[in-house]
Amino acid sequence: MEISTEKFSWTRQPKSCVITEKAIEVVTQPKTDLWQRTYYHFRNDNAPVFQMETERKYFSFIVKTDFTDSHQRFDQCGIVLYLDSDNWLKCSVEYENEDFQHLGSVVTNHGYSDWATTAIPAQVKTMWFRLSRRNDDYCIECSPDGIRFTQMRICHLHKGGGKIRFGIYACSPEDASFKAVFTHMQLTECAWKAHDGQQPDETT
Repeated sequence: MEISTEKFSWTRQPKSCVITEKAIEVVTQPKTDLWQRTYYHFRNDNAPVFQMETERKYFSFIVKTDFTDSHQRFDQCGIVLYLDSDNWLKCSVEYENEDFQHLGSVVTNHGYSDWATTAIPAQVKTMWFRLSRRNDDYCIECSPDGIRFTQMRICHLHKGGGKIRFGIYACSPEDASFKAVFTHMQLTECAWKAHDGQQPDETT
């Protein structure tokens, strides 16, 4: 089911944006990012975030991202689930250089971020992402064509069990700006099926 952008609202406005029935175009501002603590010893919490609210416990959110215009290290756009500055997750493709870029995700709990990445060719200019929820656990997947999705990670958000907000974001952590384009936003039944392998441990 295609999602109406009327259900979404901004947490921080982007430099400029154009919203139509078919696409959302966001122009990033320099030195914008989402990152908390962890090794780098700095914190950034100023990226524009466009989200909707839900209490639905099981669902999947899908979006296609186009980052053809990205050109500076760490330019990025993708899916976000932003609860507050200390609790959120994001996934995106981050530009690195003319040879490769990072397909990755960040999960932040209680003000500490991690970063999981894999290198992909710089020639990749679009990527589909799917965020699935099962209570307070989440699955992030990606796809080059919107049909075959590959798991990027499964994670837990300590504050992600009640009402949440999720959607899209774009930012340029360094001194740069680019246009990110989001299309094909959909909300579906949860595509992340219940685990059919090892049974849960018995409790005593």
